[in-house]
Amino acid sequence: MKKSLIMLIAAVAMTACASNDKNNEQTTTEVVETAVLVKSATAELQTISLTETYTSEIKPYKENDVTPAVAGLHISEIKVDVGDHVKKGQVIVVMDQTTLKQQEINLATMQDNYDRMLPVHKAGGISDQQIVQLENQLNLQKEVVANLRKNSTIHSPLTGIVTARNFESGDLFAQAPILHIMQINQLKVKANISEQFYTTVKVGQKVSIEVDLYPGEKFEGKVSRINPALDAATRTFGVEITIANAKERLRPGMFARATFNMGERESVMIPDQALQKQVGSSERYVYVIKDGEAEYRLVKDGRRVGDLIEITEGLQAGEVVATTSFTRLMTGKKVEIKNE
Repeated sequence: MKKSLIMLIAAVAMTACASNDKNNEQTTTEVVETAVLVKSATAELQTISLTETYTSEIKPYKENDVTPAVAGLHISEIKVDVGDHVKKGQVIVVMDQTTLKQQEINLATMQDNYDRMLPVHKAGGISDQQIVQLENQLNLQKEVVANLRKNSTIHSPLTGIVTARNFESGDLFAQAPILHIMQINQLKVKANISEQFYTTVKVGQKVSIEVDLYPGEKFEGKVSRINPALDAATRTFGVEITIANAKERLRPGMFARATFNMGERESVMIPDQALQKQVGSSERYVYVIKDGEAEYRLVKDGRRVGDLIEITEGLQAGEVVATTSFTRLMTGKKVEIKNE
């Protein structure tokens, strides 16, 4: 009985030892990490053109409202209509002459009276005060007649095209302008440019202009004026661009895109698919591959040129970045590059 118990205990002990040896063997089995297959690209230093495009509305080079200074006159004749071309100095409106003729008669009467009173004044027949009063009245009447003459026959203030007509011949002139004239053989576009380019933009610099009406066609403009002060709120400065328009293909009111060439610079460029956006934020990142491992790295991007994108911070030329398998990558992850 005692001998059987000893043999049973020995058997249990041997089974337990065997079980412990097996467990130890299992826990010491080494797990081999599988490398992630990725495609890659090398960051390259390239020279890129700095172009900036601004949207704006095309405006006439000059424009004027045709309005006589004297109210209450009838319009005898309007010699032009909307769409007509006019030249500077051309007679375009004739106002009623009745008031002018009356004032011219009054002027002639005052002039005659003054001429008759001069010898009387020299002879002492009237005082200095009286002759001065007559002279002042005469000069005032001369101004009235000159003003009526100027506003009775109205000349075009510029060479251009009539774009609005608010009265008809025979109407009594009120407050609205009789005509509106625009100069469109030249046009202008205004743009607000970032302050970083203030020393780059120069008067006379060429600017490429595009409009939706002529897709793919470019018109040449030139910088004609630069605002000497910056807008403190937007940190921009105003630029006026003049566009030659001899054939009048462009018209005021058109939507335009003005493209400036701001020079060149050398930048680190990578394929756009290598740049990823951090979910839930505006941050951008890439996975740099170094010594067979991936490294998560935040970067700042700049201009896009075709299928390449500029990296302004966080990456050096010559570094290798992953272009695929982003969901399986993390810092320290083993990778194997396979670009075939």
